[in-house]
Order: sequence, then structure tokens, then C-alpha cells
Amino acid sequence: MANQAPELIVGLNKGKALTKRQLPERPSRRKGRQAKRTIFVRSVVREVAGFAPYERRLMELIRNSQDKRARKLAKKRLGTLGRAKAKIEELSGVIQSSRLAH
Repeated sequence: MANQAPELIVGLNKGKALTKRQLPERPSRRKGRQAKRTIFVRSVVREVAGFAPYERRLMELIRNSQDKRARKLAKKRLGTLGRAKAKIEELSGVIQSSRLAH
């Protein structure tokens, strides 16, 4: 009993001393994490199908430094400002990588 925590009746350490169980990770903790396969499949689809017409228009607006107009258009097409910002960020990255390639 000397190496265990005392079994007190009151206070912060009250109750019987137990060891914590190691439980498996819950599926809800994995939500939103992307698998390697998903990333690969999406990249292949992007390569084959290219960009949607609204995405091409957004890229044109970004190139012409009309970021606010691009964000407004993206918000109208995608529904929320968060999604719009993410799409603008994605397309800006595509434009930058294409500039580096040429």
C-alpha cells in the first residue's frame, strides 16, 4: 500500500486508486483527416478533369488582382466565406506553382 495513492474519503484524490484503461481511438477523433488514397484520387481527378468554369474565372480574377471580387464570387458559388477563402487559397497556390513551372 506504500506505493499506491492513499484511498481518501474527501479531497481531490478521494476514492479508490485505479489504473487508467487504454481505450481505442474513437472514429469521431479521425473526422476530417484525409487518407493518402483520397489525396491521390483527388489529384488524379483534378489532372484529368481540369478546373470548373467558375474556378477558371476565379483564377482570372486573382491574376488581375481583384481578390475581393474573386472572394465574393467564390462565396456565391460555394455557400460560405470559409469555403470561399479555402478555394481562393487553393487556386492561388495553383497559379503560383504554374508561374514557377514556366
